[in-house]
Amino acid sequence: MQTALLDHWKSLPLDKYDGSTDLDEHVDIFLTQVTLSTTDDAALCRIFPTSLKGRALSWFTRLPANSVDSFNTLASQFTIQFATSRPHQLTSLSLVSIRQEKKESLRTFMSRFNKAALEIRDLNPTVALHHLTTALKPGPFANSVCKKPPTDMDDLRRRADKYMQMEELAEFHNQAQAEIAAKADKPAESNYRSRPKEIPREKPTRGPRYSHYTPLNTSRSAVLDQALASEVLAVPKRASTPPRADITKSCKYHRNRGHSTEDCAALKDKIQELIKQGQLHRFVDRPRSPRRDDHRHRGEQHGRERSDRHPHRERSRSRDRREAEPTTQP
Repeated sequence: MQTALLDHWKSLPLDKYDGSTDLDEHVDIFLTQVTLSTTDDAALCRIFPTSLKGRALSWFTRLPANSVDSFNTLASQFTIQFATSRPHQLTSLSLVSIRQEKKESLRTFMSRFNKAALEIRDLNPTVALHHLTTALKPGPFANSVCKKPPTDMDDLRRRADKYMQMEELAEFHNQAQAEIAAKADKPAESNYRSRPKEIPREKPTRGPRYSHYTPLNTSRSAVLDQALASEVLAVPKRASTPPRADITKSCKYHRNRGHSTEDCAALKDKIQELIKQGQLHRFVDRPRSPRRDDHRHRGEQHGRERSDRHPHRERSRSRDRREAEPTTQP
């Protein structure tokens, strides 16, 4: 019989105790499982070491012979040995800080309170009832508890369940009324949705700000890159691509599609504004001044053209210059 119990216990999917976790929880699990099959004291003592491992099993194997006369003695020695592994035990004082929040539902609060109460070992039901009734927020359920105090925790839970259902039903009605009111406030939107969709109109193109734009010696895209690098120009917020836009064109300034960077009116205005402020002068296309040799060449060419047009006038001027020269005596 005991061999069958041992085989049954070994087949259960339960973690073995190694001395590092809650010893009280382990003893409770052990007794819950084994007492389903037997309550024989000798059998409990023989099966218990099969639930141990590691240093817990080593402790058991070093027990003196004939030192265990009952399972209570074994459980007592086990508890003393591994008492330091017992987690911090909460007391009823931890329930003092629990309060139902102003907007917290009764169901949520009861669940939170019960969870905290289960972590307190050997909690007195009368103490739990006192803390629970004083932690309720003002409202219908708290008024009911004050008028007719519950006899015990079971009585309080039964009455709380009715008020939970009342709260949830009232919340359902409030949400339904809010949805109806929201629909009533938007008749125009409903009518708009019932009408066929209209094709959105394109915004008219903004005209140029300046009547004259300074010629540039490079592309506006290159000027934009340099202006951003030198931090004299900030990129605006990304613009959305207009409907039915030409997606083959893209603008680096607006970071959208529909027009090119070179044709961007806003960028043209911004560059012109920066030039007027004394920025970006190195990108201004200035006409080159003619060289001195070009002037001389143009003058000689102009003289030849005049001589070709007025040959008689040039010969007359040449004769006058010879007559004006002094005659040298031999």
